[in-house]
Amino acid sequence: MIEFHLDARSGVSPYMQLIQQVRHAMRLGLLKEGDKLPTVKDVVARVAINPNTVLKAYRELEYEGLVQPRPGLGTFVTRTLGGDAEVAAHEPLRRDLEGWLAKARDAGLDDESIEALFVNTFRRFSAERAERTGRRG
Repeated sequence: MIEFHLDARSGVSPYMQLIQQVRHAMRLGLLKEGDKLPTVKDVVARVAINPNTVLKAYRELEYEGLVQPRPGLGTFVTRTLGGDAEVAAHEPLRRDLEGWLAKARDAGLDDESIEALFVNTFRRFSAERAERTGRRG
């Protein structure tokens, strides 16, 4: 089962953080069709969030066709976002990333520095790639 967490520094609203975490778990194969999401009460207790915020996130996921509430039973995943082949392709990449993280730790970087380096590099890479693609099109 997924365990939610909130990052007050992210600049992303709490309900969107919940939605993103569910989508990520689906893409990575951590949540599959038929899996049950934590109850609103459990999420509220774990991350100290307003129940309406959790309900809003779950409603949005339902609207997207990703989950379905079953009265008296909970909210269940109705489809996933990644195929088996895509999920299988993640494992070698995950190992590479874990190696990179170990090198970053060995270089003395803390969590915030690692995140800043990764996000900055990812954004620059994405922007450069979009620019190259735009020129060819």
